[in-house]
Amino acid sequence: MKRIALYGRSVPEEFRNSVVLILDWVRNTGRELYIYHPLFDILSKSGLINGIKVKTTFSGYNDLPEKLEFIMSVGGDGTFLEAVSIVRDKNTPLIGVHTGRLGFLANITVDELQQSLELISNGQYDIEERSLLHLRSDNFTFPDFDCALNEFTVYKHDSSSMISVHTYINDIFLNTYWADGLIISTPTGSTAYSMSMGGPIIAPDTKNLIITPIAPHSLTVRPIVVSDDSEIKLKVESRSGNCMVSLDHRSCNAESGIEFIICKAPYKVRTIKLKNQNFFSTLRQKLMWGVDRRN
Repeated sequence: MKRIALYGRSVPEEFRNSVVLILDWVRNTGRELYIYHPLFDILSKSGLINGIKVKTTFSGYNDLPEKLEFIMSVGGDGTFLEAVSIVRDKNTPLIGVHTGRLGFLANITVDELQQSLELISNGQYDIEERSLLHLRSDNFTFPDFDCALNEFTVYKHDSSSMISVHTYINDIFLNTYWADGLIISTPTGSTAYSMSMGGPIIAPDTKNLIITPIAPHSLTVRPIVVSDDSEIKLKVESRSGNCMVSLDHRSCNAESGIEFIICKAPYKVRTIKLKNQNFFSTLRQKLMWGVDRRN
């Protein structure tokens, strides 16, 4: 019997019918269902789970069931990234149903849900592998999970002064960035924070990393693309004596002067791509490139 897991943080009122559709699909296809415990509580209180046999619940990485067909993330890209931090190195594929605003990772819309479930039932999908970033430091430990699917970011702690980020590629000096911060992005994250700061869009199957400054104090500074085999070393200086460090949606405080090393993680996250999807059509749809009447 196939087993799937359902992950999410909330069920918006306008998405209730879609949740019912997913649960009915699980029951009709005879799959075992595992649900993230906080989501299970929400579904139980709303009555949406009635009549659905739930095998068990899970709370995180340590009790995530083995040998799942996939995890379905219900929410926006932030919810999808949270699901990544639960899956980590378990090699379980992820697929995202979009209830948010933009959605490059959670790219199944409500209107596409019925057709997407049929494609999954018929095995009409491929598995894509997405690279992760790994953060390490001799004097700093990031809480809980030290990898990111989208990006690593270091940025100023307060609103007044810039930070300086001395940046090295494979121990070769690249530049000192005087800026509000610096983003190290994977190809997957090229359509996230890096893109909003003027970074390039890169296809997810390319083997690159993007270094994008945040509000640099120099008009000549631009984002740069390097090989994902590179080891990027950052030394941060700040007048306030500290800075903020983030991996995707998670952030914490760090002291100025700490050396950070960012490189490709030793494992990848697997995502499901349906046969009717491709990266370039997603770009056109999400960024509204086809709105121009000349298209």
